[in-house]
Amino acid sequence: MKSSFLLMLALACAQRTPAPSPATTMAAASAQRIVFPDHFVVAVEVASDEETRSQGLMYRDHLADDRGMIFLFTQPGEYPFWMKNTLIPLDMIWMDSQHRIVHIAHDVQPCKADPCPNYPPNAQASSVLELAAGVAAKHHLANDNVLRFEGMDNVVVR
Repeated sequence: MKSSFLLMLALACAQRTPAPSPATTMAAASAQRIVFPDHFVVAVEVASDEETRSQGLMYRDHLADDRGMIFLFTQPGEYPFWMKNTLIPLDMIWMDSQHRIVHIAHDVQPCKADPCPNYPPNAQASSVLELAAGVAAKHHLANDNVLRFEGMDNVVVR
């Protein structure tokens, strides 16, 4: 009798406490984000070492408009990107150390054959943001816009 009461109590508590939705879980897990001048927020994965920068967004078949990847570098430089093994078109946004946009490559298509072309910024950059193609234009991003980085103060860049 006592065990049936405990089982019923456990079931009643489980019914009253709904599981977090996937959106809530994702929002809580994604503390790193970038805010555009129009206040649009992009939750970002951080590529701050050689391994994660090399992998990037390879083999992904979808990227939501409010998701992206930020590539952080140890020092400013001209960092060309390419689309080898990338399955979806992307916007690439190069920024200086003050998070000011110095170059945008819009709607860069996946590489279909080797050798894959490089997309150089022809400008010094400290970071590159990759987004789903069309997001930069949709939010009117342009050179000299400053993006706000949040939740990345403790990221170690190697």
